[in-house]
Parts: sequence; structure tokens; C-alpha cells
Amino acid sequence: MLATLMTTALTVGAEAAGDETKAPTIAPPFVIGITLFAFFVVLLFVTLSYTNLGRRHEPTEEHADPHRQHPNKHDRHQGAASH
Repeated sequence: MLATLMTTALTVGAEAAGDETKAPTIAPPFVIGITLFAFFVVLLFVTLSYTNLGRRHEPTEEHADPHRQHPNKHDRHQGAASH
């Protein structure tokens, strides 16, 4: 069984090595490269347009409300009566 698999793999590999036709593309490589570069530049500008979101307001401390359904676990028990 293993010998059959190995000979099949070698036969398929030998047949594939002889076929060197190139796959057709939709455009020349430099056009595809320029298009991808332009696309990534647009994504860069979209990403950079969101950089001011963290600077809209001054950061304020979140108060520890013990009556919240899902309290913040990182408040160091500031709102808890006892620990």
C-alpha cells in the first residue's frame, strides 16, 4: 500500500513538473501591485482617522458602584462595604 502511494505521488509530481504553462492574470503584475498599494494606503488613512477618538475627552475615574449587575473586578474593592 505504501509503495502504491509513493509511486502515485512520484508520477503525479513528474507530470506536474513537465506542465509549465502560466496561469492567466487579470492584469500585468505592476498594475496589481499599484492597485494593492493604493488600497493599503486608503486603509492606512482610514485607520489614522480614528486616532483622535482617545483624545476627545479627558479621562475620568470610573466610580465603583456596588449595585451594578456585573461590577468591574479591577476596582480594588473601592465600592464594597467590606472584603
